[in-house]
Amino acid sequence: MSTATAEVPVLRASHLGIQFGGLKAVDDFNMEIGQSELVGLIGPNGAGKTTVFNLLTGVYQPTEGAYYLNGVKMNGKKTHQVVEAGIARTFQNIRLFKKMTVLENVKVAMNKDMKYALPTAIFRLGAYWKEEQETDGRALELLKIVRLEDKADYVAENLPYGEQRRLEIARALATGMKLLLLDEPAAGMNPVETSELLDIINNIRTQFGISVLLIEHDMSLVMRICERIQVIDYGETIASGTPEEIANNPRVIEAYLGKEDDEC
Repeated sequence: MSTATAEVPVLRASHLGIQFGGLKAVDDFNMEIGQSELVGLIGPNGAGKTTVFNLLTGVYQPTEGAYYLNGVKMNGKKTHQVVEAGIARTFQNIRLFKKMTVLENVKVAMNKDMKYALPTAIFRLGAYWKEEQETDGRALELLKIVRLEDKADYVAENLPYGEQRRLEIARALATGMKLLLLDEPAAGMNPVETSELLDIINNIRTQFGISVLLIEHDMSLVMRICERIQVIDYGETIASGTPEEIANNPRVIEAYLGKEDDEC
């Protein structure tokens, strides 16, 4: 375990759980993530991984336990409040504004930082153009990080699949988050795109010092990039440790790694 968690962790989930009727989708989930740490969350389909993300982003409210961002309790916050506090995510199914340009998709996430008043925007006064120009510059810098700066004026739906996923990451970065949740970012990518994604994620951590929680079925990516891995099955944690420890854990092999079909 990283020594970073000896300090106040960026994320601390304590006995977190949610129940839908008589079904416990997530039960007694505990996790800590330190500054700039990258942790993987893996398990079979239906294990509860995306439900954990929904709990951490305010989509669902936990029926048990609590979670904290930099020591501040997040229970009860709405999704937009969670984003403002510093948790951003990408989605398993891409959720871009498809008819907007690549640049506009990133600028949308900067809306909360815009300072000009409504009349200034309506009448296109000088302060409006100045701030819009500054925002364009910040958005282009983020697009450069995900290697899309040359496609800023493209309509988002016209990007190849892998580039749409990278655009989602740029949009998440635009919120100024402290913790980035990536839900299967390599899904549907070929090996070249996956390798490029790995480089981008590592560069983001280095440049911004943010923490990352990653859900991914591409185990080669998980084993190469994650410092620690937590495994859940049927909503319960069955193992936690380094990639090497997880790869050799008999219970993990039986529940997940040994299965030929991840859809089981």
